[in-house]
Amino acid sequence: MALDLGGRILRSRTVAALASPHGIDRYLTQINPMLAAHEVRARITDIHPEVSAPGAPRVATVTLQPTSTWRGHRAGQHVSVGIDTGEGRRTTRVFTVSNTEGKPGEPLTITVRAHDDEHATPYSISKYLTERATVGTLVHLSQAEGDFVLPDRVPEHILLISGGSGITPVMSMLRSLQRRTHRGKVTFLHWAPSADRQIFADELEEIRHQGHGVDLHILHTDDGAPYLSPALLEKLVPGYREVPAWACGPASLIEAAQAAYDGTESLRVEYFKPPKNAGVAGGEMEFARTGKTVANDGATILDQAEAAGLTPESGCRMGICFSCTTNKSSGRVRNVLTGETSELPDEQIRICVSTPEGDCSVDL
Repeated sequence: MALDLGGRILRSRTVAALASPHGIDRYLTQINPMLAAHEVRARITDIHPEVSAPGAPRVATVTLQPTSTWRGHRAGQHVSVGIDTGEGRRTTRVFTVSNTEGKPGEPLTITVRAHDDEHATPYSISKYLTERATVGTLVHLSQAEGDFVLPDRVPEHILLISGGSGITPVMSMLRSLQRRTHRGKVTFLHWAPSADRQIFADELEEIRHQGHGVDLHILHTDDGAPYLSPALLEKLVPGYREVPAWACGPASLIEAAQAAYDGTESLRVEYFKPPKNAGVAGGEMEFARTGKTVANDGATILDQAEAAGLTPESGCRMGICFSCTTNKSSGRVRNVLTGETSELPDEQIRICVSTPEGDCSVDL
């Protein structure tokens, strides 16, 4: 009761006025970084290696204790993680929350694969979290977001499909269902390159042995496992087109799932990496604020801007966090995730998932 009252006082208009222009959180962090009235911060309490095979990117599950301002999450949602890189700069990247659905203030986990190719970002958050961060490291968080979630009333039979690190949101779903003691059936199909690069390998093996309504299929592509296809789905899940499904993974897996479920409303998808060069080359891409113009090569506007030497703000690069939203003054663009096109003047677009079709001008 006292903590709740203190929080309401700290979030009051009176305190905000007294703390102006910096805001009360600016002062609270000087006292204790884990004190917050509005912002969300978290301290790392554990780093558990998931994959450390020779030659494979390191994968680790990072446990975070958030400030009391964390409102909890639903299974399948994601969060933006920010790291202060010095000189007043902060770099952010989006990660799926991988533990069971959580309540306000409860610990959360993110499962991170180290990437060398975080594009033009000079600071690799994934490599920092998996290779350099330690227990006690402080990070900045957004509230949980995203609608790639299970319904409150889960159908009797559901299908979970994932590939690579796309396993994190569906594992959160599976863990949450197990905690809820879901009495229906879950068919879980997951693709990984090999057994030694399998995320959550020990837990999945335990689930395989226990059963409890989970029909688990792990397919290792390096060993010649078949790729996702209507024939494979029909073999493993007879009548699959009537079974509600959630799929997360690389573009090739999502496109195969969408083709298999074409004409139904049973499939919900989430990319962890959008398609590359999904647009059509031709015309000129203008970055009006800098006066630069390049030949449109079919890549996303963000990729073309970075290739031209610009450094626009971005975060997830998957159309999730909206940090790259920019005004398009003219031209036609296509959303690489949905295929939808728009040519309205002066509209806000997410440049990480938008490709120009013909001449296009944005305020960069």
